Amino acid sequence: MFLQKIESAKAPKAIGPYSPGVKLGDFVYLSGMLPVDPDTGFMPETIEEQTAQVMKNIQGLLSDQGLELRHIVKTTVFVTDLGEFSKMNEVYASYFDARYPYPARSCVQVAALPKGAKLEIECLVLDTLTYERQMHQGCSGCGGSSGCGSECCEGDCGCSE
Repeated sequence: MFLQKIESAKAPKAIGPYSPGVKLGDFVYLSGMLPVDPDTGFMPETIEEQTAQVMKNIQGLLSDQGLELRHIVKTTVFVTDLGEFSKMNEVYASYFDARYPYPARSCVQVAALPKGAKLEIECLVLDTLTYERQMHQGCSGCGGSSGCGSECCEGDCGCSE
């Protein structure tokens, strides 16, 4: 089967007949992630705490695949109160490295979410690790005579200097 199920002890288990994530080729699809702590089953109260927990859960699923938040191409954020958008947005933005573009995103208000959550985030991720390794084979640091010499990487090719 070409479709690979993605699960992690670092993220909550599915609460229904679905996978927390699936991978097909280079594409990784993460199901809507709720703000449930995978260790305790606890869900924080505030939108800020819930956003942080969802982002940690997403990081957990991605890290088991060797991926990072920078590999996210698109997110869809579901919130129960758009009046809390700016609070959610501040925490959400803090999880992304400013050296990389933010993912494309949609955000919609919904009537309710499972378990009374205030938000849920689903992600489309592109696994570029194979291409990154191929691009940087033999690279021993950006710049200088021993660097990758690529002007397109702008010093951010992942090489160790």
